[in-house]
Amino acid sequence: MVKKLRAFNFVKGYKITFTIAAVFIAAGLIGLILSIFGVNMFNFDIDFVGGTTMQFEMHQTVTSAISSDVAKITKDTSGIAPSSVTKAGDSGTQVVIRTKELDSETRDKVFAAVKAAYKLPDTDTPIKSDYVSASVGNDLKKSAVVASLLAVLLILVYITIRFEFRSGVAAVCALLHDLLTMLSMYVIFRIPFNMNFIAAALTILGYSINATIVVFDRVRENKKLNPKTPFGDVVNMSIHQTMSRSINTTLTTLFPIVLLLILGVSSIRNFAIPVTVGVICGCFSSVCISGPLWTMMEAKKKA
Repeated sequence: MVKKLRAFNFVKGYKITFTIAAVFIAAGLIGLILSIFGVNMFNFDIDFVGGTTMQFEMHQTVTSAISSDVAKITKDTSGIAPSSVTKAGDSGTQVVIRTKELDSETRDKVFAAVKAAYKLPDTDTPIKSDYVSASVGNDLKKSAVVASLLAVLLILVYITIRFEFRSGVAAVCALLHDLLTMLSMYVIFRIPFNMNFIAAALTILGYSINATIVVFDRVRENKKLNPKTPFGDVVNMSIHQTMSRSINTTLTTLFPIVLLLILGVSSIRNFAIPVTVGVICGCFSSVCISGPLWTMMEAKKKA
């Protein structure tokens, strides 16, 4: 497998890698386009669509079994499945329920049902019961889009200054591939779409562009050392020279994230899943997308 990878021409074999990339981004791209026309394929959390947050003291460490049981009680009582049930507090003895909008009467019923199921003291009251309006959720959506677009724009400016405009466009296309692939994971696995996405997206943008810059730096060095060599061959050679670094960096980054994915609570997993996918896609796009795209734009320039 390693020998075949080393023999593979990433520039000439762009049809294969671009087809794989198209498959990965399909669900995310379709979901993004349909959301513009009001068709929702994402599992938006209350951060973006509004809803209710309730926090209770359970007087015991909140385990995954307790979280699942509280989620079931909430659904049975209110008729609405919560988007997430997580533990909170310094000692992890509090539970936080996030769900769609509930009126005060229904919230009281949910708390009463949890209190009865776990024999909580009669004097207990909810620690917190907040409501996030849909208008606030829409503001957060706009902020999320603005933050992602601003990050991509600044990266384009940086790459243009350090290398050239065409390489910047290629790098941005690779970043868009990473973001769309993350969106595909949100659509396919129904991951709650909340502020974790912003943190994950900006993390992946930084990781992916760093991997791409390593390849582009090697391209620039090899171009100076081999001025008569076709640009496509220079790019392919540079990709192979940085392959070990790209794979090793990806693996060492994945180790702690996968541990969070395995050992973390549900809220941590909802962050770790897209980051894991994004790190893998960042390695793929820096090797298989950015270099071939830069080569294609250089060829059009000469033509």
